[in-house]
Amino acid sequence: MRCKLGLPKGSLQESTFELFKQAGFRITSSARSYFPMIDDEELEIILLRAQEMSRYVEAGALDGGITGQDWIMENGSDVVKVADLTYAKQGLNPVRWVLAVPVDSKITRPKDLSGKRIATELVSVTKGYLKGHRVNADVEYSWGATEAKVATNLVDAIVELTETGASLRANKLRIVDTICTSTTQLIANKAAWKDPWKKKKLESVATLIKGAISARSMVVLKMNVSKKNLKKVLTLLPAIRKPTVSELSTASWYAVETVLEEKAVRVLIPELKKAGAEGLIEYSLNKIIY
Repeated sequence: MRCKLGLPKGSLQESTFELFKQAGFRITSSARSYFPMIDDEELEIILLRAQEMSRYVEAGALDGGITGQDWIMENGSDVVKVADLTYAKQGLNPVRWVLAVPVDSKITRPKDLSGKRIATELVSVTKGYLKGHRVNADVEYSWGATEAKVATNLVDAIVELTETGASLRANKLRIVDTICTSTTQLIANKAAWKDPWKKKKLESVATLIKGAISARSMVVLKMNVSKKNLKKVLTLLPAIRKPTVSELSTASWYAVETVLEEKAVRVLIPELKKAGAEGLIEYSLNKIIY
C-alpha cells in the first residue's frame, strides 16, 4: 500500500525537498518531472501547484498534500488539517494577503472600493471580504505582474501576498487592510484519514517534518566544566528542559550539554568561557520532537 502525497511545485519545490531531507526523506526529481522518487516505499510523491493542491486532495486523487491555508479557503475545500507546518520563530512565517493601493490613492478604507476594480489571484476570498464589508466592486483574476497593474492604473487596487511589505513599498504601494493570514498546512482527504494505515503514515510524516522545522533555529552546545564552576555555568544555560550533566573520567569534572536557540550562542559562549567552561562545541540538529 502507498500513500499519495502532493508537494508544491514551483518556487516552493526546492525548499520543500530540503525540509523533507532534514526530516529523513530523500527526494530526487528531474527538472520536468511531476513524479519524483522518494526513498520510502510507502510514499508516492506528486508535484502540483499549491493553488490547486486542496482540490485534488478533497477529490481523492491525493491522500494528502502540503499547501497554504489561503488556497484551502480560496477553493472552499473540505479536507482534514493534519498539521500546521508554520513556526514563525523558525523562519517559516505566516504570510498575509493584503489590500494595497498606490501611495497617492484616495482609497483609505474598504468602503472606498465601491465601484472600483481589484486584481488578485485570490478571487473568492477577496469577494468574501468585500461582501463582509458590504462593498460592491469588480474583482478580476490576475495571471501575474499584479503589482504592475495597479502601478500603471490598469486597476484601482490589488490583493497580493506579502511577508514584510517590502516589495509593495518598493513599488510605491500602500497597504489598506489585511484580507487574511495564511499558514502552511499538511492536509488529508477525509476518506484517507479514515483509513488507519494512511492516517498513521500521514501522522508520522507530520511528526518528522514538524521536528525538522523545530530544529532549524536550534543547536546543541557541549562543554566541560569543573566542579567548582558548575553551578555558575548552569545558571547561564537555557534548555528545553534542563541541561544534561554527566561525570567525566577525570575527577571533579563534568560534561554539560544543552539545546538552545542558535542566536543565543554568540552571547553565551563568551560568558560561559568567562564562567569556567572549557572545550565548547556547537553543532546543528536535524529534528527536535517534543
